[in-house]
Amino acid sequence: MSVTLHRSGDDLAPLAAIHAQCFAQAWDARALAELLAAPGAFCLSGPDGFILGRAAGGESEILTLAVSPPARRRGLAALLVTQAAEHARRLGARSMFLEVAVGNRAARALYAKLGFVEAGRRKGYYAGAPPEDALVLRSELPLSPLGNCPTTG
Repeated sequence: MSVTLHRSGDDLAPLAAIHAQCFAQAWDARALAELLAAPGAFCLSGPDGFILGRAAGGESEILTLAVSPPARRRGLAALLVTQAAEHARRLGARSMFLEVAVGNRAARALYAKLGFVEAGRRKGYYAGAPPEDALVLRSELPLSPLGNCPTTG
């Protein structure tokens, strides 16, 4: 599976369509373009999915990760996160953060497998009835193939 690095000015409408399949409050192509135009921002895509992030001051952040529902559970999300982590590292980041809904078990399992650990919680971060908390997850870069589990001994 190959991954494409997008540049400011690229047509992001296909990515916006994927985002709309994944999120009730999806970002349109203009919103994605505005985010990608910011300093340190980057966007990587593969077939049926993409990740948007940014790196600054030695840290990086995943802004969104979207994989079309029919394409899930095939390794694309893991590939996008690992490629984004490598790209952020090349931009000088030493760690990566993200937010995930407490109830998003599949995403939480993916991030745990990749070595992300809980760094905080944002109460009522996601709109809804009732609002849902977000977990702030963090990992050191580069991502470890075994995760960032504490060692014993």
